[in-house]
Amino acid sequence: MPEKIGLLVGWEDSFPKAFIERVNREPGVVAELAKIGTTPADGFRSPYRVLVDRISHEIPHYRFHLKAAALAGTYVINDPFWWSADEKFFGYSLAAKIGLAVPRTVLLPQKDYIPAIDKQRSLRNLEFPLDWAAIEAYVGFPAVLKPADGGGWKDVSIVHDHAELMRAYDASGTKVMTFQEFIDFDNYIRCICIGRENILPIKYEPKHRCYVHTPGGFMSKELEGKVREGAFKLCDALGYDMNSVEFAVRDGVPYAIDFTNPAPDMARDSILEPHFHWCIEEMTKFVVRCVREGRTALGEHYRFSRYVPLAARSLERGYAEGIGGAVVVGGEK
Repeated sequence: MPEKIGLLVGWEDSFPKAFIERVNREPGVVAELAKIGTTPADGFRSPYRVLVDRISHEIPHYRFHLKAAALAGTYVINDPFWWSADEKFFGYSLAAKIGLAVPRTVLLPQKDYIPAIDKQRSLRNLEFPLDWAAIEAYVGFPAVLKPADGGGWKDVSIVHDHAELMRAYDASGTKVMTFQEFIDFDNYIRCICIGRENILPIKYEPKHRCYVHTPGGFMSKELEGKVREGAFKLCDALGYDMNSVEFAVRDGVPYAIDFTNPAPDMARDSILEPHFHWCIEEMTKFVVRCVREGRTALGEHYRFSRYVPLAARSLERGYAEGIGGAVVVGGEK
């Protein structure tokens, strides 16, 4: 019987159709839109060897199911446990740790709270009032105020002075926001990343939120090398097999702007040809490789990995071979 690959999607149309048709030309595998109903807690086994997730961030039921599937040994793209915990401010901190240029960024407390929070008793650990003069001196203007765990350019404001910042902050409600230096860029690049090492840099116009086809090239070899290296480091550190990574380039320096996008836009009308064809081919090669390598989504960094069918055997083999912390899971160290 061929191994099954399931795809979870929302409104998108061009990518799912082309991806399923392309995978189904490969021997030994069959791809389809995954069907998810109820999920038993005991004895559950997913019919899918690999599940490609592009919608669970909007449908919690799918996310919970995907965690159960991963626990049963299915390789889930992307890891639903990490995706649930991920947020953009952590990403900026991580990017700085691995040596990438990052805009000056500050995490702000929420402006408002749910009714159950008593500001006198529940917020005794919160520093108040904030030293706005020091915060603004560090970040500078113009700046960007945006959610720490947002996406899709939602609730993003460009602010030019204290008054504009306060208006945007007051309107943020219960969202946790970041206040970030605005990079006055001379080039903007969005990289589609598949399988971490396969990286396609594409020129992007943030103002119009669109990709730009540039058959003659749009950056130097030196800059391209920096961008590719930065995108790989971020995806490798975050553990994402499918992601988009954005860089704003100022004076030849690529600043990591947005890189926690585990369900990147791959619609034909958005990313244009030949980028769309590249995405279909690389995603196909990657999921087929995952099947043939017998990958599982969980490694030793999750304590419950010992209960995952394939991961448990990998861990046992790794310790028997004396490699301890360098356990091989799914063909990678």
